[in-house]
Amino acid sequence: MRRFFPLVGRWLLPLALAIWLPGLAQASSTADHSKFESLKGPFTSAPEVTKACLACHTEASHQVMKSIHWTWDFTNPDTGKRLGKPRTMNSFCGSPLSNEPRCTSCHAGYGWTDARQQPEPVQENVDCLVCHDRSGGYKKVATDAGHPLYEPRMMGGKSVMPPDLAKAAQSVADPGRDNCGACHFNGGGGDGVKHGDLDTSLVKPSRKLDVHMAADGANMTCATCHTFNDHIPSGSRYDTTAKDPHGLDLPKDDHNRATCESCHGDTPHQQAKLNDHTDRVACQTCHIPEFARGGVATKTLWDWSTAGRKDADGKAVFIKDDHGHLSYSAEKGDFQYGENVRPAYYWYNGVTEQVNIGDKIDDSTILRLNTLHGDAKDPKARIWPFKEMRGKQPYDPELKTLVVNHVFGQDDSAFWGNYDYAKSIKFGMDYAGLPWSGKVGFIETRMTWPITHMVAPKEDALKCGQCHTRGEDGRLAQLPGFYMPGRDSIRWLDILGYLALGGALAGVLLHGLARIVMNRKTRHD
Repeated sequence: MRRFFPLVGRWLLPLALAIWLPGLAQASSTADHSKFESLKGPFTSAPEVTKACLACHTEASHQVMKSIHWTWDFTNPDTGKRLGKPRTMNSFCGSPLSNEPRCTSCHAGYGWTDARQQPEPVQENVDCLVCHDRSGGYKKVATDAGHPLYEPRMMGGKSVMPPDLAKAAQSVADPGRDNCGACHFNGGGGDGVKHGDLDTSLVKPSRKLDVHMAADGANMTCATCHTFNDHIPSGSRYDTTAKDPHGLDLPKDDHNRATCESCHGDTPHQQAKLNDHTDRVACQTCHIPEFARGGVATKTLWDWSTAGRKDADGKAVFIKDDHGHLSYSAEKGDFQYGENVRPAYYWYNGVTEQVNIGDKIDDSTILRLNTLHGDAKDPKARIWPFKEMRGKQPYDPELKTLVVNHVFGQDDSAFWGNYDYAKSIKFGMDYAGLPWSGKVGFIETRMTWPITHMVAPKEDALKCGQCHTRGEDGRLAQLPGFYMPGRDSIRWLDILGYLALGGALAGVLLHGLARIVMNRKTRHD
């Protein structure tokens, strides 16, 4: 399109998309669900609400049960490796295994109590309200494997009332940022903990925090870009599109708008020199200068090796830092947090090698839980920004495998005032049916999380000198494999440059001197 219709490709179509897409995401429904008798209840359980929804939306549950929101299962098309939350280890709680009541509270269904098995494909067990409730009152309980409260319960010293399921059912509409954020903002156990670029500040962000989601910006929702086709979402950290070869997303395309190029194309700038960068530098690299910018700190370190401390009275130790963050937990070890964090930068072609439970590891060096593929010579790779999570995690030093932490659930081996880390590990491994030598060591780990949200206004994008500079302050100071003007030097090339510069200066001086001499001679004559 750029070759034949540069005006349309560069200006008119992106402008039309910027106007059309937010409007599409916020389009009003053709049905007022508050008028449906079947949704007026009363409902004694959330699955009853789903059953009422299915009377009209007959295929919705079947579609959801094919999505990663239900299966938590994914086979990487590039590596052929089967991934997903019950298999893939992370640098936070490690794995949902043995911790299901808490972890599966974010599953798009009800009653998944055993992460070793796929949830039973019962249509009524699909959770419609978690994505479509617009009353603001529907919430899952952290302890009930996806269910909300059904009767009052004391939680944290307060009496918590169950949600009004009928009110929630009658409020349903397209998902808002708060719907998606109910789970995705709280990954890793708390607000902003895991991703760094996803937290509750994005529910109502300022334009300076995110130009796409701000009310005075494009006012987009998550689903504006993460489009859903038959309830299957686009965009995934398991299968990231590092470089979009299709560019602008037209009506005949696959409606996958989870890339910057799908709306902006690959030559979005007025300056040709900036457009020269887009084939090698991801848009996010320049336009997300820092993450965790909305006032919510993200976790940057988790050291499990220090867990288990008790005070002189034998009580578990818990310490908070000056900002109120839990910096030490007897259950989980030491933590560190950060705000306005500068990303780490790597070459990335979209292929990631993940470490699964049971994979043999090399304990002679820092363990990369997800190894990024791509380098400067790879035409599919670009320079991407990442949150780099540092950790020290338990592993089996004899079998050379990571072990499963048991961190949730009241039983003899869990903390609950009498913490024994080895017993907790044993319970996790026994539950998972995985071998364990009985020994626990700790290995230093790194895990990278792609940064794609919190897009700053263009005036706050990185300036040339922040990358094209020498010294450790340069954004790309440690990125290998290519020559970058301003950062790098080649001795013979520098010598030639200095000679050329010296020759040019000498030529100017000689020319000036000749003009002076000739001018005097002309006056004398």
